[in-house]
Amino acid sequence: MLGLDGDTGALVLLVAVLPVCAWVVWSDLRTMKIPNRANLAILGIFFFVGLMVLPLDVWAWRWLNFVVVLAIGFVLNAIANVGAGDAKFAAAAAPYFNPAALPLVLPLFAAFLLGAFAAHRLMRAIPLVRRMTPDWVSWTRKDFPMGVALVGTFVTYLAMTAFPTFRQGFIDLLTASRM
Repeated sequence: MLGLDGDTGALVLLVAVLPVCAWVVWSDLRTMKIPNRANLAILGIFFFVGLMVLPLDVWAWRWLNFVVVLAIGFVLNAIANVGAGDAKFAAAAAPYFNPAALPLVLPLFAAFLLGAFAAHRLMRAIPLVRRMTPDWVSWTRKDFPMGVALVGTFVTYLAMTAFPTFRQGFIDLLTASRM
């Protein structure tokens, strides 16, 4: 255990997962699949880096997030056609999240889901973009590469945890929109 404060620990986790998250987005856009190796890498980073930067009791309890989200993901895969790779990625990322942050994370995910869907549909309608990425399966599929929204939520949550001012700005935005 390195004895880092929560903000610094979140920053270390954020930096550690960024390359894997970039791989997940690229793979999901290109092939509409999230590699199992990427999900294992996210879990491995939490296992080793999380153990160093989080208090042991927090680290241990966060594994329950993995189990719960994996179970929910399998159910959604069976009844709502959510992709198995998306469900596995959500489960692999779940230990990074504080369960108390759920009221913050759900609107964040909703915003990323809508934004990523709109951006994807807009980009695939631009001929220059399609010519630059002709082998991307997501341009021609009816379904949507939800890994983009999952990664956006994951990275933004870690950034909000690492940078409290950023987090407070988002909370102020949510509060203002509820008026």
